[in-house]
Amino acid sequence: MKRVVITGSGTINALGHDVPTTLEAMREGRCGIGALDIRDVDRLAVKIGGQVRDYDEQTHFNRQQISLYDRFTQFTLLAAKQALDESGLTFSGDLADRSGVVLGTSGGGLNTQDENYRAVYEEGKNRVHPFIVPKLMNNAAASHVSMQYNLRGPSFTVATACASSNHAMGQAFMMIRSGMADVMVTGGSESMLCFGGVKAWEGLRVMSKDACRPFSATRNGMVQGEGAGVFVFEDYDHAIKRGAVILAEVAGFAMSSDASDIVTPSKQGAARAIAGALKDANLNREDVGYINAHGTGTAANDKTECAAVADVFGAHADNLMISSTKSMHGHLIGGTGAVELLACIMALRDGVIAPTIGYEEADPECALDVVPNQARDANVRAVLSNAFAFGGLNAVIALKSA
Repeated sequence: MKRVVITGSGTINALGHDVPTTLEAMREGRCGIGALDIRDVDRLAVKIGGQVRDYDEQTHFNRQQISLYDRFTQFTLLAAKQALDESGLTFSGDLADRSGVVLGTSGGGLNTQDENYRAVYEEGKNRVHPFIVPKLMNNAAASHVSMQYNLRGPSFTVATACASSNHAMGQAFMMIRSGMADVMVTGGSESMLCFGGVKAWEGLRVMSKDACRPFSATRNGMVQGEGAGVFVFEDYDHAIKRGAVILAEVAGFAMSSDASDIVTPSKQGAARAIAGALKDANLNREDVGYINAHGTGTAANDKTECAAVADVFGAHADNLMISSTKSMHGHLIGGTGAVELLACIMALRDGVIAPTIGYEEADPECALDVVPNQARDANVRAVLSNAFAFGGLNAVIALKSA
């Protein structure tokens, strides 16, 4: 089987409009969650989110592009440009045929849906723009990236709620490892911070009105975020031959299904995915120094995840560092795993472990080293990134240092 490495990364999220700014914010433990600036926010009970600030779509896209690009697609294209610029790749001939795109999203063009439902039902309009369907479809971002960069290989979108990005990146990894592709642009994006998106999540009663405090006994729910994370996954031999800078190696991936409940997570399902990623990466438990947790800040998720980690790692669980960067950038739902992978790369390349901020009081059911409030310097050689979704869909990625 072929080895797979990461040779490019890009992002836009509540912490920053690029990777260096985002990593700096993670190192500083800066919070990107604040008051929402959206239409009809006064009708919402939850008025906070990890919103991308100081963003003007007209700065990046012309009028015709804006008519085709929902906010989640715009974020994807901006992050993809950063990742591909960093990789130094261009695509033509055989390489174009053997390169593709796999991206994750949950809501897709939810802003477009929200705007047009409002136009039809509230404002009474009888016609909408002819590009609404291609603008709101979940595969819009993947399709536009493939067209922009001449990626003629496998291209599609994965929608598995909060695990979408990890599932997408896992598929990209497996396609390169199997020899189906040489390069895959992968990651995910989300923009659900509109009235309809937030109002729907309010109904679940899992949202905090003040802050995201994963693993803290005082936590009171999750906080939504938005943005994108995009990476270039590449065949190791191909990357070495062209002299590429390698950010990290993708060592393993595993998936599992709880097959039990649509919203309540299962310790057994999460543990099987974690153990499966270790086995696929040929890693011993003691090899892993850091886990980027799913860590949503809900009691059910936090306690279940900590129990699953303890089950898989046994005594080594006490030596692990585990943190949730959702406390800083919010929960990007289908795009969250992609932004969180940046923290994993930072841990391997820079020796900096991103903190879990907002931590106030220890929870005996989350008795792990959650790196509270301040980043930590540490030398780690292997890390995991967890994603556990509604529907009981679990996806865990293992990375090793380059």
